[in-house]
Amino acid sequence: MSNAFDMELFLAGVLTGSHTTRQRHLCQAKTIQTAIVERWQRDNPWTWQRKHLAWFLNHHLNQHSESTRYYYLLTVQLITHRRGKPWQFNR
Repeated sequence: MSNAFDMELFLAGVLTGSHTTRQRHLCQAKTIQTAIVERWQRDNPWTWQRKHLAWFLNHHLNQHSESTRYYYLLTVQLITHRRGKPWQFNR
């Protein structure tokens, strides 16, 4: 897959914390992007809807541990914040 959309540039304004934390969020955001592209062919976070992120959290990560899902939830919250949407997701 060719990531034409630069996720690092998209999240640059909302990423805070240590270098390791920022890298984790970027890696997870790219994983989210890949999953949504494979499922819905939408590579640009500006075109994502709440249902896309909810699907990722509820169905794509359903076999992962609670801690993994929590860290992805934090990344989804960053994406949502960057988009300026009031979306809330359940833990």
